[in-house]
Amino acid sequence: MNKVFPQGENGYTPAESKAHPGGEAGGGHLCCSRRGACLSASLLLLLATVAALIALVTILGLPSRTPGAQACITLTNRTGFLCHDQRSCIPASGVCDGIRTCTHGEDEDESLCRDVPQSLPHFLVAHCGDPASWIYSDQKCDGTNNCGDCSDELSPVTVCPPCGPGWWRCPSTFFKYCDCIPRHLCRDHVQHCSDWSDEYACPGP
Repeated sequence: MNKVFPQGENGYTPAESKAHPGGEAGGGHLCCSRRGACLSASLLLLLATVAALIALVTILGLPSRTPGAQACITLTNRTGFLCHDQRSCIPASGVCDGIRTCTHGEDEDESLCRDVPQSLPHFLVAHCGDPASWIYSDQKCDGTNNCGDCSDELSPVTVCPPCGPGWWRCPSTFFKYCDCIPRHLCRDHVQHCSDWSDEYACPGP
């Protein structure tokens, strides 16, 4: 036999009313309350993390940025290596020579010198006629036979300006020189040019 429950004023039975305490609206308030608490906790955690990072940067300072290798022009108008102080310009041939010329020694850094010339920046290296040979870029067109075959001084490998005022142009008999010899060698009673022009035509230093 089925038991009949009397209906209330709103058409629902007392049993149904007990089955949903607070109704649908009450459950929504509880859910919203919990979600708001979660969002507030996440926001507080994020703010705390940001504050901790700011405090860490303030205490330790920003990480220093190490500038990469940069080219510069030396006082003798040669290619150089710019030290990290952004003021000192040392000759290209002064890099990885075993002597710390820059204030902080970056011209001798292990990363720069571990596999010379491959580890050197391209602006520090000049290639000779023999692909296996190389020189520092400031040694090109300096009047001296650095490559051994004069390819650093003569075309077609290298195009250099004419001999400067301190040089005399002639086919040199010296292995050290190519098409120019220093003028202080002129008229010293020793042949330095294959055509003897250093003794008969060169006006001297």
